[in-house]
Amino acid sequence: MDIEPEKSEAGSERSPVSETHLEEATSSPSGAVRPLTPRTDAQWKSIFYETLQPRALDLQQTRVEKLRNSKMVQKKAEKKEPPDKLSRDWFNDESMTLETRAYLVDKLLPTLVPGVEKLLMAAEKKKALERKESEPLTFDPITFLGEYLMRHNPAYEISAMPNPYVRGLKAVADELKTKVPETTLHKLEQMKTLVKEKRKQREQVEKIKTHVRDMRKEALSMQFKEWTMDLTGQIPVLLIQSALKSFMESVSSELSDDGTGIYARPLESAGSLAPKLNEEQFTEYLDSYIKNFSSDMFQQLLQHLLQCANDARNIIRHDIWRQMFLQLFFNCDHGKVGLLDRQRILSLLEVFFYNCSPHHKKGFLDPKKWPIIELDDIEVAEFWGNMEDEQFSERSSLNIPSGELGLSEESVALKLLLKDILSDMEMTAPDNSEAPEGSAAADQEKAGLEQEASPIGKEGEAVLATALQDEMPAVEPGSGEAAVQEEQDPAATAAAESAAQETVVPAGKDVVPVTTQGSAPVLPVETLEADRNPQPRSSAPASLFNMQSGLQQTQNGELGPGQEPGLEGQGAAAAEQSSAETAAAQEEPGKEREPGSRGQLHRSSEGVPGPSKRPGQKLSVSDLLSMPSGLDSETCEKAPQKIYGKIWSGDLQTADLSFVYTDYGKEIREDWNNESTRFPDLRMNMIEIQARGPPSTISSFDKESLNPPQFVQLMETFVGEETTLSNVKRLVEFVKEGYVQTEKEKIRQMERIHQNSFLVRQQLLLAALFEKWDNECSGFLDMQEVDAVLSTFKEGMEQEALNKAKLQLPIPQWHPSGIVKLSQRDFQTYMELVVSELTGDEDELLDNIVEFLMMAVERTHTERLRGSARRKWLLKIEHAAMTNGGCIKPVYDVLFKVLCRDTDAHGDTKKISAYIALLEYNLVSPERGDVLLHYVACTEDDAPYVLNQSLFMDMEGVSFAAALDDKPIHVPRVQLHGNIHFWNQDRPLEERKGSFLVLPLEDIRRRVFGVLGLDTLQDKNEKTIFVPHEIRFYQGIANTFSIAYHHIRTKESIMQVIITALGWLFTRVSLLQTITTYFMEPGEDRMHDYTLRKVMTADQNEPLEVHLPPGPVVRRRDNIFRDYLFKCIDCSVVVTMFVFEEHRIAVPLRNQMGQAIAVFDVNLGSRQKLPTCEHRDLQKMLRTIQAAVCEILKEDSGEKDPFYVLEAEYVGDWRRGGVLFYRFMLQELQNCIWNLDPFSSFSEIRCFEKPPSLVHTILKCALLILYPQWAGTQEVEDWNCCIEKIDGELIENICYFDPTAAYVEVRPETLYNCLHGAHRKAVWKFRSAPMEYLYNWVNTCLSLIELAKKLQHRQSMATSSTALITPTLSRSLRSSQISANTNYTFAIPLV
Repeated sequence: MDIEPEKSEAGSERSPVSETHLEEATSSPSGAVRPLTPRTDAQWKSIFYETLQPRALDLQQTRVEKLRNSKMVQKKAEKKEPPDKLSRDWFNDESMTLETRAYLVDKLLPTLVPGVEKLLMAAEKKKALERKESEPLTFDPITFLGEYLMRHNPAYEISAMPNPYVRGLKAVADELKTKVPETTLHKLEQMKTLVKEKRKQREQVEKIKTHVRDMRKEALSMQFKEWTMDLTGQIPVLLIQSALKSFMESVSSELSDDGTGIYARPLESAGSLAPKLNEEQFTEYLDSYIKNFSSDMFQQLLQHLLQCANDARNIIRHDIWRQMFLQLFFNCDHGKVGLLDRQRILSLLEVFFYNCSPHHKKGFLDPKKWPIIELDDIEVAEFWGNMEDEQFSERSSLNIPSGELGLSEESVALKLLLKDILSDMEMTAPDNSEAPEGSAAADQEKAGLEQEASPIGKEGEAVLATALQDEMPAVEPGSGEAAVQEEQDPAATAAAESAAQETVVPAGKDVVPVTTQGSAPVLPVETLEADRNPQPRSSAPASLFNMQSGLQQTQNGELGPGQEPGLEGQGAAAAEQSSAETAAAQEEPGKEREPGSRGQLHRSSEGVPGPSKRPGQKLSVSDLLSMPSGLDSETCEKAPQKIYGKIWSGDLQTADLSFVYTDYGKEIREDWNNESTRFPDLRMNMIEIQARGPPSTISSFDKESLNPPQFVQLMETFVGEETTLSNVKRLVEFVKEGYVQTEKEKIRQMERIHQNSFLVRQQLLLAALFEKWDNECSGFLDMQEVDAVLSTFKEGMEQEALNKAKLQLPIPQWHPSGIVKLSQRDFQTYMELVVSELTGDEDELLDNIVEFLMMAVERTHTERLRGSARRKWLLKIEHAAMTNGGCIKPVYDVLFKVLCRDTDAHGDTKKISAYIALLEYNLVSPERGDVLLHYVACTEDDAPYVLNQSLFMDMEGVSFAAALDDKPIHVPRVQLHGNIHFWNQDRPLEERKGSFLVLPLEDIRRRVFGVLGLDTLQDKNEKTIFVPHEIRFYQGIANTFSIAYHHIRTKESIMQVIITALGWLFTRVSLLQTITTYFMEPGEDRMHDYTLRKVMTADQNEPLEVHLPPGPVVRRRDNIFRDYLFKCIDCSVVVTMFVFEEHRIAVPLRNQMGQAIAVFDVNLGSRQKLPTCEHRDLQKMLRTIQAAVCEILKEDSGEKDPFYVLEAEYVGDWRRGGVLFYRFMLQELQNCIWNLDPFSSFSEIRCFEKPPSLVHTILKCALLILYPQWAGTQEVEDWNCCIEKIDGELIENICYFDPTAAYVEVRPETLYNCLHGAHRKAVWKFRSAPMEYLYNWVNTCLSLIELAKKLQHRQSMATSSTALITPTLSRSLRSSQISANTNYTFAIPLV
């Protein structure tokens, strides 16, 4: 039914709806508008966009079409009848009349001028112009003009098309209007002009960018030819990604940022060598990353890419060597056991090295010195007192910019061209400043460089020499000749070897001398030690001494393909081979030189002239672009570079050596891993246990044996960088023939492997048995339960054996909880002791006991699934501690997530709250108790009330009771207790219901360091009590957190050792560049690869930089040029590498099992070796770090009880690491001084009537440390009195002196002033071992004195320090603080 509209008094219609809205609007306050609801607003917008917007767009399009059509009509008219040019006479931009003229031309003249024209035409038609004065006026011009203007009023006239003159005036008016300032048209014209200028600039910039991009692509295309390509003419993407990654690292170190923003897109990781790029793809791939590079950075990238190309060739060359060494390992492994005798290999290397001629010896490392031997193998006295100087040299390469090394002609020319383009946004000419004149040595080096390059014509040589002259820095005098001599062509070197030596054949054979024309190159002077011929090790077999003649024969004669030493007719064959090689070398110079050898310049063409250049004349762009066509054609058709005469296959066959030979040499019985095994219930546990542990690629270091990766790495380190292929073949043949094993040795080696296999299987069985018993993952077993089951073994007949084994078990005699807990290690020890006490075959007895205990415990399928899931969750907590760079926060996060997941899956969906509180010494309010509980972490909802709170001992609570009794405390219903302390006091009383559980946190020695608390006060369900299997699992969480927490604490102690050691080293060395420390972090399981985390960097010029956790991460496939770091971790041995024009030494830091846990990347710069003094100090630091770290790891793992030698070690936390470093150094020095004779050892010093000031200063400082009261007295100032003090008592006092003791009153500033003139190198040059000992002992004592004072100051200023509760401390604290309390207050995070 329709509603009729009502009528108002005025007669207007008004609907009731409108009236209602009007009343609402009237009743609302004045000016108030009711806002629309979100739903109404959304509906209105949707309707608007659906209906009104299309209509508006249609109207807009119609208007645009109309304007476009009118413009087209206007253009056609103008084309048909162009505007009259006479109208341009009205244009005048004089500023005084500009505005008036614009108004007249726009408003008046378009109508007036045509009117005057019509007037004249009408007057001429009526002959009014010819009228005489006497004739009457028949034509009135004023009236005619007025009528015309009224008739053609622009406001009312509608004309089809104005005449050409009017159109011209219109154009003149529009142009004049744009000249009138402060008008719309003027502003619009300015905007149009600005837009045109910007468009022009943008087009110019785009033109420049296009030009730069084309030039860069051309440079990258030339760069492609510098790389070693495979058979298909392609390059692996992984090499290019590694080059970009390393360039980003170098730029980030220069720019002091992370370097992530230097590329146009994020870096990718290929992961393997399979993806490859051709020349076009190579150019496009690199161009996609460097679009935003400036010209300077692009130049740096080109230089870096050239370095990487050389390093890639070097990697390929080393891969060929490694293949030879791997095959050599298989040839020497006669018993096929997967291991070689390390000592025998070292003996063979010694015989080979010390019987080589100085020329053949070049490149090999001395096998009696580090890094071939271990630092632990060096005697302490020799380590600290050997004062002989060793040879050290800088890199034997041309001292030219690294980017020019290996630069072809076209690359040099293009580089000169690109230098004219300074940036992507502007193009300016560089300064024409001439290069500074170099020294005579630099000129010689430039000449040597030109001689090294292939003959490319005089003009091409001028281009190359000019490019090098512009870029080459000044070099030291005399370095040019040495560089040229050391980098001569290997073909000429081989010819010289043939000419200089005669082939030696075995006794009884005819000697055929071999001579070749040509003079031998001048060899660098070798050290005296290289000319010596020391006897080989006594441990070498007798057959080694009989092979010296064969070795001499092998090194003097060049072996042909397939020829072996000792064959008939060797002399004649060697002569023919040598002559053939010499002829080939003369015909093809440089062919024998393997690509990738350092210092070699790459040749792209021969005899091709380059652009000529007069002195002081700059090459133009056209000159450089118009290079001879022969160069372009030969460059484009350049054949792939060959490695030892062969094209690279495109794969590095030994790159994954550690993955392929993971368990090679480890015989593990896997009879359990099948369906018919004797231990079916343990099978899954054993599979899971095998998947854990350290990464499979890491090999433990063993002084007695070598596995394939370790053997290959040892041989590669011995060979060095500058060894030729012929010398490598000689070494392989020598080791192959010299490594022999007797049958007894083979049997002994097999027995050793079988024994190791038995131990591994035994540990695996016992670990699986332990996990089956500990199904809820608590981390321990009750010894009473184990004994109750074992007492029934063989019906109790072996009870006596069990009692004997129990007596030998190292378990605590008393514990506050009264429970004897057996950890997994204790359980294994207990079972081994039981087996040893029983009679019979140990292997069979162990299997019987394991089978008996396995059958004694039955688990349902649900229980097994629950235990497996919980064990995986606990492993995540440990993994978080090992993979976050020492950061504890991720451990807290994972722990609370595990608690939530377990409650959801196995805890009836309880809602729990949890916290972690650590015990600390109460230094804030000592009157409230000796220790306190500091809440360091909790669940998210409890953070506002609990986090960073402190619970004192006078606040009665079960948290302290659980810590002191070292046992869990479970309160099922907290509302019934009555004495509960709630952190959240705002919580209503009726809501304070639930259960509460407190678990003590124990370290490896069962010392409590904190508590883990859980409650269910936020759970609204009726059943909130913790059941037994949940409590056992929460105990496992507490145990796992303890392991994770102490792992981080151990890492902090190790870092403190390293920081102290690096600070000590860089005060003594000056030529060392940097030392970077990386920690190894394992993968998810044993088969996943590990990563390296960068933790600190020490530089000679900058202070030590410690990267805050978590630091940068390095992965194996991210940068193949950093692969030497992973080889060091894989093999746990020292690795040397030459990369990015720098000598690197990767030194592993091993744990107590010989596995590498960290690596030091030592950068020597251009020097192949440091001076002897600094080299020894580097070795001392590395050796002392290893000793201190092993001490920390043994103590933290429970293998060894803490042994404190110095008082400063009682600090008891991570700061003890710095004291440990100096303690081991002090002990070694004290041992050296103890072996000195007070008279014979100091005889040379006693002969001085007036000693050198250096000797007197050192002796004076040593006496002042022991007797500080003698400062300024005659006892130390007079030389004769000082000499009299050198006796047995002084040596004894030095050896028993503790610099950190409280009674020491030495003032370090006094001794530092005294030692101011005693420099480290001056002491070394004095060549006195006693003075060296005393000097180092004085400096070590001073460092310890300062460190002890710092520790005391920090301890006094600290607000808290970590505390540990032992059973003895527990009894004392309970008797003094808690025994008087009858009730306990529950301190729980109640929210």
